[in-house]
Parts: sequence; C-alpha cells; structure tokens
Amino acid sequence: MVFQDKIGFIWSVADLLRGDYKQADYGKVILPLTVLRRLDCVLEPTKTAVLDTSAGMRGGQIKDLEPVLNRITKLPFHNISNYDFARLKAEPNDITANLTSYINGFSRRAREIIEYFGFAEQIAKMEAANILYLVVSKFTEIDLHPDAVPNTEMGYIFEELIRRFSEQSNETAGEHFTPREVIRLMVNVLFIEDDDALRKPGIIRTLYDCAAGTGGMLSVAEEYLRELNPDAHLEVYGQELNNESFAICNSDMMLKGQNPENIKFGNSFSNDGHTGRTFDYMLTNPPFGVEWKKTEKEVRDEYDKLGYAGRFGAGLPRINDGSFLFLQHMLAKMKRARDGGSRLAIVFNGSPLFTGDAGSGESNIRKWIIENDWLEAIIALPDQMFYNTGIATYVWVLTNRKRAGRQGKVQLINAVGLFQKMRKSLGNKRNELSPEHIAEITRLYGDFAEGPHCKIFANEDFGYARITVERPLRVSFQAAPERIERLKESAAFRRLTAPKVKASAGEIEAATGLREAIIRLLEDIGRDGAVYPNRDAFAGVLKEVASYRGIRLDPPVKKAIMDALGERDEAAEVCKDARGNPEPDTDLRDFENVPLTENIGDYFRREVLPHVPDAWIDEAKTRIGYEIPFTRHFYQYQPLRPLEEIDGEIRALEAEIQEMLQEVMG
Repeated sequence: MVFQDKIGFIWSVADLLRGDYKQADYGKVILPLTVLRRLDCVLEPTKTAVLDTSAGMRGGQIKDLEPVLNRITKLPFHNISNYDFARLKAEPNDITANLTSYINGFSRRAREIIEYFGFAEQIAKMEAANILYLVVSKFTEIDLHPDAVPNTEMGYIFEELIRRFSEQSNETAGEHFTPREVIRLMVNVLFIEDDDALRKPGIIRTLYDCAAGTGGMLSVAEEYLRELNPDAHLEVYGQELNNESFAICNSDMMLKGQNPENIKFGNSFSNDGHTGRTFDYMLTNPPFGVEWKKTEKEVRDEYDKLGYAGRFGAGLPRINDGSFLFLQHMLAKMKRARDGGSRLAIVFNGSPLFTGDAGSGESNIRKWIIENDWLEAIIALPDQMFYNTGIATYVWVLTNRKRAGRQGKVQLINAVGLFQKMRKSLGNKRNELSPEHIAEITRLYGDFAEGPHCKIFANEDFGYARITVERPLRVSFQAAPERIERLKESAAFRRLTAPKVKASAGEIEAATGLREAIIRLLEDIGRDGAVYPNRDAFAGVLKEVASYRGIRLDPPVKKAIMDALGERDEAAEVCKDARGNPEPDTDLRDFENVPLTENIGDYFRREVLPHVPDAWIDEAKTRIGYEIPFTRHFYQYQPLRPLEEIDGEIRALEAEIQEMLQEVMG
C-alpha cells in the first residue's frame, strides 16, 4: 500500500463517523486511533516478552518496572495490557472496556499522550452511537509496522491527516506544520557552517523548536544529522500549544527513541517549558500574524520587570502579530559565544522585514538583532509553498558565532523563482522545492558571493535615522467678522465663559454679558481691517483695549480668542516661544529617513534646505530605525513596450473583431 493509499484508507474511516460527527471533528477520532495503531504495530515484536516479564516480576522487589520493560521494547514506552488491536477486534461485545484497558496498559508517558487527545470522551460518544467497534476494527486492517511504514513516511501521514482536518475546520494558516522540503532547506543552511564539527565521532548536539507542531522540524534535523554522521546524536527539545499536535509530536519522539519528556505542553510565552536552558540549534515555523493578546499580561510583565534580563527586553511588537516574540524567545536560549554559541532558523511572512517605524517595537527589535551582528541571512521562498496559505515567506538565519568572513554583514538570497509545480495541489500548496532547488539555494548560501540571486550588505545598510523636519509657524491675526463667528461657534469659548451647572440666574446673566462684551470688544478692534503680523502685536492691542474697557481676560479665554482669530499666513512673521525660539508648525512637520551610512547634516542641506530654506531638525525627536526592504534590492525594471507595438496589437484586435462581426451579420 503506497503512501497516498494509506492516507486514503485512514481517511475512509470518516465514512463511519458521518452523521454522528461533524466533519470538523473527524480528527478527534482518527488521529488518536492512528497513533494507537502505530504504537500497537511498533510494540508487536516485543509484546509477548513484555507481558511475560511483567507477570514474572509483579510483586517482586523491583517496584518500578518501567525501565526494565522499556529495555525490552528498546523504546521509551511499553504496554502491559493483554489486549492489542487484533484481540480488540476478536471481542466485539466488550469493546469499550477492553479498549480502555488497553490504553491504561501503556506506560505513563504514552498514556498521558493519548489523554492529550481527549480520546476518552470520543470512546464514550462512539459507544453511544454504536460505531466504536466498527471504527476500531477498521484500523486493524492497516499495517503501520515500521518495516512497512518508515518513520519519515509516518510523519508525512500524520501531517497530511492534520492538513485535511485543519482545512475542514478552517484553522489558522500554517498553524501545525511546515512542508518537509522547506524544513530540509532550513536544516541545510543551519548545519552547513558546522559540517566538519558534526562529522566527529560521538558528537552530541541539542536542537529546540518552540512551536514544535507535530515535530516535523525535529525529525528532519535528526534525519539529516544521521545521514551526515551515523555516530552523532541530536537531542531534540520542543514545546507545543495544540493538544493534538503535542500528542502526535510526543508519539513521534517516543517511536524514534527520543525522550518524550523533552517535549513540553503549553504556551512558550506565558509558560516556558525550558526556562534556563540553552541549545546548539533552533528551528521553528511560528503561526503567521497571530495576535498575542491572550498572553499580553505575562509578556508585558516580563518586559517591564526584567528588561534585557528577560526574553523581551528589545521591545514588544504590535498586539496583532507575535512573530518577533517567538524570535526573541529563541534568541534568549542561545548559548554564549564563548561556550560555542548557537544557530537558529525561523520562518516569517513579510511583515517582520519592515513593519514599524523607527522607535516602534518591531524596529527596535530589528535594531537590537542587527547591531548585535546576529542576523546572518534571509532567504525569500517561492509563494504557494505552504498548505494553508499562499503568501510570501522568508527564512531568517541567525547566530551569535558568525565566521570571520560573515561578520558585520547580512546575506539576502532571492529564491522566489526556484521551484517546481506540484503534480497535484495540497490545499494552497501548489509549488515545491525539488532536491536540486534545495541544493542550489544551499550552494548560494554557502558560497556567500554576490550574484543575480544573492546580495550582501553591511549591517548599517539597513539602518536609518528618522529625523523630524520642522518649519516655523507663521500666523497673522485679524478681528474679521468671519473669524469672530468662528470664535462664537468654538466649544472652548462657550465652555470657558459659561457658568457652573449650579449657578444662579445672576451668574448666568453675568457670563452671557461677558461673552457679549468680548465680542463687542473684538468687533471694535476689527473695524479698521488691520492685520497683525504676529501674536505679540495682536495680544498687545487686545490687552490694551480690554484693560480700557475693564474686561478681564483669563488665560483660557485669551487662548480661545487667539486660536480663533489667528490664521496661517506665509507673509506673517515667525511665531516665537517665551525663549525667543521659532515655534514649529505641526501641520508642516515632515519626516525624513536618512541612511546611517550618510551624514545627517549633509543630507539635510542637499535634500531639504533647497526646497524649504526656513526648515530645521528637531534633534530631540531623532530616532534610529532598521528595516530590510528585501524586494527593493532585487527589483528589476521592466521597460514599457514601444507604442508602435501596442498600437499594432490594437489594430490587429480591431480587425479580428470586425471579421467576427461580419460573420455574425452574414
């Protein structure tokens, strides 16, 4: 039975669930039963020996038989139940009790994994619908023995099943898994710098995935290292939030002889399962553009209280995209450079490249990463590479132990055109990387040389100073009728001169009289149509006339008058503050991004002053930002076609249309 046939057979079990289950809930039955059947097949060769040993040692001096029985299975789990799938099928009348007994017969960790599926509830539901025996017996018909289904293929089966179920329930794009060829590329570029070291006999390294999903990245990395050096050992660690993915990942780890205790359940942000640990390598594909509101309190508390002593000291991204939180979390788990350092690769969409102006959380995180010289390379992947999304994606490669030739530099690789079309689409996945494409991208990375698909930049090429360009406020004042009407309508004028809520009739009359007196005062000032070129000139006249008439203008009232009667006027004099400095006009305020490789003063004199000679830089507002305009660096101008060519095509189309019309008209 080939791979797709196995998938089709397992998927066909859903026919038995139709009517009793919604389509979106099929996975709650099929996934745990697939895992159980796989465990059952793996344990079959040692089943008898385990049962005999368990029976012979029960009640003896050794209280904890788990290590003894695991040595027999040569796996970190076993099952001491007398049942297996064949015997479950043979006793249809007691299927519920027997299946429960079989699950309870697993060793602790394996039993816990099944519990994460919430399968006990599904057993009861299927029993009530009278389909439990039919479903279980159907699974006995598929051979999932390791000889028939290698671990790699079993991983593909799990991932394909999850892909189908996630499509049924419209789950978040890319939440559970990453295409294997993308993982292979990531592992290639992660290990290529260390190939010589990884070939040493008995080498031991650690690898971590903080959004482990079903464990695909951990599995591919382990396979790669085994191919490179059969004597090497990769100890894998991970954390996963989704119950079913966590259960499958743990199952996969157990079946491959890894320690399932290294895979933790929970949210990496609010409940870090590997606090204090550091790793040699890290890989992850976090969910794209997912908000982190559920963990906002924990993340902000750590940011505020611990700063750089915690994981998120460089800054917090906007609430609707937690991508950079995953990256900071991983960077916090790098080994110190003097202890060998770490290398990591992470999949992002385009947002982390440029989202956020200078001073924002995203920009500050990019600044922190690049100025620490951790960003080694970014690889742009083809679109339509992932099962549940067709958006553009990028692999970021980071390390705190760059080799000498890469120090102070960032490599950009444009691999968007290196793909082949799939014979059959899988969801939104229509493109794939062939082994040749993976090899070519890996070569581009390893060669570290400029070319059509590769650009190399200095770290500071991505930095810029965001300067605030101010221009002086020029306001003229005139007590013109239309400006006085504007004052009458202003909420500030009405509010500031109105009486309190509990005012007496006399106070109301006094306030009304005050407003009317101010209006008459302004009308008198404006009779001659005079225009005052600055605030001080008009304020002097206003004060003089008000004093003459015995009207007291409190500061709020005076401000309301000045705001209403003043208008921007290029012919007016520059407004100045109490220290005699020009006041900026906020409506004319502008911003410029000056590359860090250029002198700000030179840029300002060349690009700004020729156009606005009265401008200046508010240096207190200058911020340093970083962005990576990936697409711009690989943009190739496509000249417009000649007008003669376009005109010729139009004339040809017109002639064709005329010919068709003549045929219709006869």
